[in-house]
Amino acid sequence: MKDKIREFVLGMGVDDVGFAKVSDYKSPRSPKIESIFPKAQSIIVLAYKELSTCESPNMQVAMNGRLDVMEFSRSCNYKLAKFIEKELHAKAMTISVSYPLEMSHKTSGAIGDVSLRHAAVAAGLGAFGRHNLVIHPKLGTRVLFTAVLTNLEFTTDPSITDNLCIECNICVENCPGGALDEKGKTHVGKCLKNSQPYGLGADMAFRKKLVDSTSDEQKAMLIDEHYWRLYQAGFIGFQYYCFNCLKSCPIAQ
Repeated sequence: MKDKIREFVLGMGVDDVGFAKVSDYKSPRSPKIESIFPKAQSIIVLAYKELSTCESPNMQVAMNGRLDVMEFSRSCNYKLAKFIEKELHAKAMTISVSYPLEMSHKTSGAIGDVSLRHAAVAAGLGAFGRHNLVIHPKLGTRVLFTAVLTNLEFTTDPSITDNLCIECNICVENCPGGALDEKGKTHVGKCLKNSQPYGLGADMAFRKKLVDSTSDEQKAMLIDEHYWRLYQAGFIGFQYYCFNCLKSCPIAQ
């Protein structure tokens, strides 16, 4: 059955796929899979190559590339789940890339309901690098993941035991926020301040300042490009303005 699913997934144009038992998935911060899908037995993880669009210094173009991958991956994820339910007569739940996720002060909007990085490592699709991203043996760092939870039982694919990271520290040196200075940890606050400058924090600060401003100041604020970017990010979702850790990694570029 694994081969049947693998053939279906790769036939959609997905770059790779891996399988893991739910019991082999370990994430230090995300909730247990059982709290999402009590009868889940396996995680099927799909890997997608991020295109060279991420290299563009134009952040609108770079983000459009990410949106392209997200749209394609959502479609593939749904098709796989539908295939499992219709053709294999099992249950399946989709876990998409990035969002929605729990937005609260407790999580800071930075903890996925399923950690796709840890799921990918569990499914033998890569190993963590110095940048705390997953390095795929062929796709390198420029790879995104989605997952499908199912009550079908599969054995876990062999894990990647090689150290794929060359410890060049280019990612650390190219992080504008210094979010990778501490090995083995990404400082979320420093990262988000640079990668999502028009996120929730910026939106809250803008609204507070707007309320406390005079009429003339409010008019000036509403025609400033900062507000226009906040507005766009509000309906796009998490709009990234930094892809440095992704694009600077020399592995399999």
